[in-house]
Amino acid sequence: MSDTGDQPEGTDPNRGAQGEQPQQPGWGQPAPPPYGQAPQGQPPYGQAPYGQPAYGQPAYYGADPSAPYGRDPRTGEPYGDKSKVIAGVLQILIPLGIGRFYTGHTGMALAQLFTLGGCGIWSLIDGILLLVNDQQRDADGRLLKP
Repeated sequence: MSDTGDQPEGTDPNRGAQGEQPQQPGWGQPAPPPYGQAPQGQPPYGQAPYGQPAYGQPAYYGADPSAPYGRDPRTGEPYGDKSKVIAGVLQILIPLGIGRFYTGHTGMALAQLFTLGGCGIWSLIDGILLLVNDQQRDADGRLLKP
């Protein structure tokens, strides 16, 4: 016995229990790839080979590229990028046609601006209608988001 441990002399601690050599590939067999590298002829980890479906691809449930802001549940028509709540609140709080500038109706907004919102009454009624009516549209003809 040696003084380094309880292993008998002449045995290598890196070998197996019986001291056998690690397995070498047989004659004509390719050597295994180095650690961390994919074997030749196989696709890298995480990529599906050609002709097979790639599992784990994200599924777009409910997302519609033709309606990025959603659709009206009654008519199925896509919403625009403007909100009717923001337009209505702007129209009521700043009675100079600001809500109509927001929706893109510049002609009506300028008329409200020059008449001071119809002395405030026109802007107030217009703001309430923007908030209550579900079929309000922007200048491009798209529905306002709720």
